[in-house]
Amino acid sequence: MSLRKTLCASALAALSLAWVNTAVAQAVTSDFPNKPIRVVVTFPPGGSTDVVMRMLVPRLNEKLGQPVIVDNKPGAGGNVGLSLVAKAPADGHTLGLGAAGGLSANVSLYPQMPFETAKDFKPVAMLAAIPFVIVGHPSTNARNLGELLALARAQPGKISFGHGGNGTAMHLSTALLEQMANVKFVNVPYRGSGPAAMDTLAGQIQVALVDLPSALQHIKAGKLIAYAVTSQGRLPMLPEVPTVSEAGLPGYDSTGWFGMVAPVGTPAPVIARLNAEINAALNDEQIKSGMRNLGVEPVPGSAESFDNYIRSETVKWAQVIKTANIKLE
Repeated sequence: MSLRKTLCASALAALSLAWVNTAVAQAVTSDFPNKPIRVVVTFPPGGSTDVVMRMLVPRLNEKLGQPVIVDNKPGAGGNVGLSLVAKAPADGHTLGLGAAGGLSANVSLYPQMPFETAKDFKPVAMLAAIPFVIVGHPSTNARNLGELLALARAQPGKISFGHGGNGTAMHLSTALLEQMANVKFVNVPYRGSGPAAMDTLAGQIQVALVDLPSALQHIKAGKLIAYAVTSQGRLPMLPEVPTVSEAGLPGYDSTGWFGMVAPVGTPAPVIARLNAEINAALNDEQIKSGMRNLGVEPVPGSAESFDNYIRSETVKWAQVIKTANIKLE
């Protein structure tokens, strides 16, 4: 066969394949969803991630025309639930709701992983960011973050500093603070943000880095000192509290976050449909208000932007974890 005929045949084959793929994608999209959608939430019931997902469910049920079922599968920093999603059929009917740990940091924390985020998942949409706040007991001899860091430098390894547990976003945020400020705290891990806040309130530990819902009422009541928030910008609920960057560590930025992923191979039109419906829900004023009342900020956006964010977070936390020599079994 001549080169010209070969090229023509190849072009026709490519066009035929593209037509078949387009037809299949259109058929999948027009038929999606054709059964209930299972969302594997990688945290226990009652936490911010679970509550936000359940806020979205009625809206998604209405718009998708099929029931959305929340299935809580916590464990191993999100690895248990996400590993189930990675093995599920790539048809959009099984999705995972993962957070910063499972989708970005765990690959650097655990010696073995049951999945690879970049290879096993297709990002669907980021849902929310969870800013943290650094709080202290009033007996701590520091009125602001600068004074706290000066105290830590003067007394290395003596300031007790609580967080929500080894390997959590709060732990990594604490490690980043230590590295950027060149200080060393006595890290005190807890099983969640609430217990860390309560022990700070009771004076059992001096300082903690916790999520906003755990500490907000105690800050407002003057029972905890709010040194700084960890996000890039100030928070509407604590407008008087500076960011860590403003308070003396320029460039510091660390928030918890979570979003939805699908098994790799899920058709692009299905991803686009899910992304559109989730973003519409996140932009609903009632849902936005409910999320913000939890101390959670809705973050609508494209699947591509979420993919890029996961990749950048993976690189960022890998360096922090390596420098801090943090390992989990």
